[in-house]
Amino acid sequence: MSRVKLTAGRIEAFRCEDGRSQSFLWHATVHQLALRATSTGAKAFIFQSTLVGKTIRMTIGSPMAWTIEQAEGEARRLQTIVDSGKDPRQVKQDEIDALKATAAHKAAAETAAKHAAARDALTLKTVWELYIADRAPHWGERHHSDHFKLIKEGGEPRTRSKKKVTEPGPLASLADLRLVDLVPERIEAWAKSEAAKRPTSARLAHRMLKAFLNWCIEHPAYGSAVSANAASSKRAREVLGKPGVKRDSLQRDQLAAWFAAVRSLGNPVMAAYLQTLLLTGARPGEIRSMRWEDLNLRWKGLIIRDKVEGEREIPLTPYVANLLAVLPRRNPWVFSSTKGGHITSPNYQLNSVCAVAGIEGLTLHGLRRSFKSLSEWLDLPAGVIAQIQGHKPSATVEKHYTNRPLDLLRIHHEKLENWILSQANIDFGPEVRELQALAL
Repeated sequence: MSRVKLTAGRIEAFRCEDGRSQSFLWHATVHQLALRATSTGAKAFIFQSTLVGKTIRMTIGSPMAWTIEQAEGEARRLQTIVDSGKDPRQVKQDEIDALKATAAHKAAAETAAKHAAARDALTLKTVWELYIADRAPHWGERHHSDHFKLIKEGGEPRTRSKKKVTEPGPLASLADLRLVDLVPERIEAWAKSEAAKRPTSARLAHRMLKAFLNWCIEHPAYGSAVSANAASSKRAREVLGKPGVKRDSLQRDQLAAWFAAVRSLGNPVMAAYLQTLLLTGARPGEIRSMRWEDLNLRWKGLIIRDKVEGEREIPLTPYVANLLAVLPRRNPWVFSSTKGGHITSPNYQLNSVCAVAGIEGLTLHGLRRSFKSLSEWLDLPAGVIAQIQGHKPSATVEKHYTNRPLDLLRIHHEKLENWILSQANIDFGPEVRELQALAL
């Protein structure tokens, strides 16, 4: 193996020998260094040595990029690695792998930082809308609409109130707050402010906010932003207080005045709705969303979309059937609105009726409460009333052994209806029932 001193001229003039794929020009003093030329005309400095009896060779670089002095220094450095018993090729690969790992770690850290920044920027309002969309299939209509109302900004025009615009919902003040900023102290301050203005709505909002934060904690995308449920603060619950027991209901002596005021309403659909609500003991939303297809005329039953069991069937009593028979069939809903869909704001009409009748504090749910209270005058079976109203059975016998058919419920239900009508001085005799049957 002939050796020469590598110079710029020799490097320029060196060519691969004819008939060979590569040729080498070995350095005279740095024995591990050579210039390699290939049949394609490519040239490169290479390092060659022996490790554990085996020849190892690796490329240093092109003479276009490396000077002779730099190549000599690199060859010496590589030889020191060999002298230490290591393969410089593996050392180089380890260095490359380390650089790649560092770059990958940096990229992952940058991505995580971006995700963390995006996560930390999420506001209550943004995730609240996603929460509603995710949970809507499991909620009733009223529960679903309440979630939108609680976080509304307000400021919308009003037509049936002294106030010209709607007020913000209880959660509106928290809407633009980041999830990471929903800490117990912030919730407690919110609770104190809302409890002073509207404690009932605030308690509802607090319960829904607590359920929302539990959903966030269990959700893979938001769990890291909400590590704990800030709405579980004991102080917030204490500030909001406990709801009082509601006792608003119609008394027996008020029935005549109330029915007279209802029946004088100019809106027959609303008049029928309020009377049906009292005489069925159903929830306000269950009656509002009732469809014509829910009337079982053959067996005189009424299917109620129950928030507890999904649906239940109660008797279609004669007077209620008479009320429904004369209602306009404008769309699928029994209590339809002239604007489309079903009626949506019966509270105003109820308040008007109560003002005429001289009754204070009666709510829509108070009519449902009245059904139960008035049944006590006839000493009707509690299980019957509970089944009609859609209350969950409270005893083992009711849950597992009592199954009352529609006809058995009808006996008690019609008895209560007749008693209420008699107390209201409403004459609903056989001839009226016959006309009602013909109408249906």
